Amino acid sequence: FVFIVFSYMEIFRAVLRMPLEQGQYKTFSTCVPQLVVVALFISTAIFTYLKPLSISFPSLDMVTSALYSVVPPTVNPLIYSMK
Repeated sequence: FVFIVFSYMEIFRAVLRMPLEQGQYKTFSTCVPQLVVVALFISTAIFTYLKPLSISFPSLDMVTSALYSVVPPTVNPLIYSMK
């Protein structure tokens, strides 16, 4: 996770140093869909594994595990086709 965050910070820093706005737009349009999928995957994983045990409902656990394992691969082609 730290490596992913560090990599994207370096990418954004390099993109912001680009002189042409068109190049920045093209790069951001490529990176943002990837960030959306990674953020969706990581946020559902964090919610699933770091929630308190007192909030353990079987239906909630099933929904969050479905979000964690099904939604990112499903929306991945949709997000990449948006660009």
